[in-house]
Amino acid sequence: MTTHRTTGLTGPAPTPTVSVRPLVLSAPGRGADLHVRVTAPVTGTGLPVVLFAHGFGSDLDGYAPLVDHWASGGFVVVQATHLDSKRFGIAEDDPRRPEMWRHRVQDVRRVLDHLGTLEAAVPGLAGRVDHRRVVAAGHSFGGQTAGILVGLRVKDPQTGIAEDLSDARVMASVQLATAGRGGDELTPFARENLPWLRDQDFSRITAPGLVVAGDKDDLPLSTRGPAWTTDPYTLSRGDKSLLTVHGGEHLLGGISGYRVAETTDEDPERVALVQQVTLAYLRHVTGVDHGDWDTARTVLADGHPLGRLESK
Repeated sequence: MTTHRTTGLTGPAPTPTVSVRPLVLSAPGRGADLHVRVTAPVTGTGLPVVLFAHGFGSDLDGYAPLVDHWASGGFVVVQATHLDSKRFGIAEDDPRRPEMWRHRVQDVRRVLDHLGTLEAAVPGLAGRVDHRRVVAAGHSFGGQTAGILVGLRVKDPQTGIAEDLSDARVMASVQLATAGRGGDELTPFARENLPWLRDQDFSRITAPGLVVAGDKDDLPLSTRGPAWTTDPYTLSRGDKSLLTVHGGEHLLGGISGYRVAETTDEDPERVALVQQVTLAYLRHVTGVDHGDWDTARTVLADGHPLGRLESK
């Protein structure tokens, strides 16, 4: 067990990891095969799984600060490159574009369906993964993807129907800097360009979850300001926690990559806070260990300069 001086939080001693990419899954009807990256600790058995969905435009090589930290803390982290990635450059008039949100969910479900195949493709990993302990996580657009897998209902902009696309194989979620409810609070830009945000129902989410929100994350998608990204916490039911990152903008100090140019609020201490709290939560919700999570709830209850952690 180690203590991180900047945050005052504790965490497990890091374990060396291995990462394999790209692993390719056939995806009929998608228009392209699904490329996947798996990152895992080189030791340990009964390893829980994190399915991580990237933000709009990113890919399976993103979010190393989180992925590396979670894997070194004992988790198998699986990332896919979704169709909205800049690597595809899908045209504005592509018929798949209005259904980007649905394709993402299908991608993650395909990963779940073929988890054994992916496990076997990573040298030394076969037989060490616990398929019964799976958490969905994601940043921004990926947070919606993770939410849908645990019960978030999204009204399809083409059919007007809000289906239940949850997956019983997913036990909990971690949503980082994720969109809130739609309706009249959406900006005209969001209503026009991101139609999958127009009508979201968080009340069907009953699985445990951690929401991470920056109190300076003022996106041009809602008129409510940074409070909009706390909706997945305030509007959902069940056992939920909210980490508010003080001074955090949309990339929460730089979680999308090491030295990424798009980070507008670069701060290693913010990144460390998000790393440590999310890992503590993952270990808690999967039953690996509860001590680090209890420590985080105590240290971040109130008055900490980096953030605040609350639960309901």
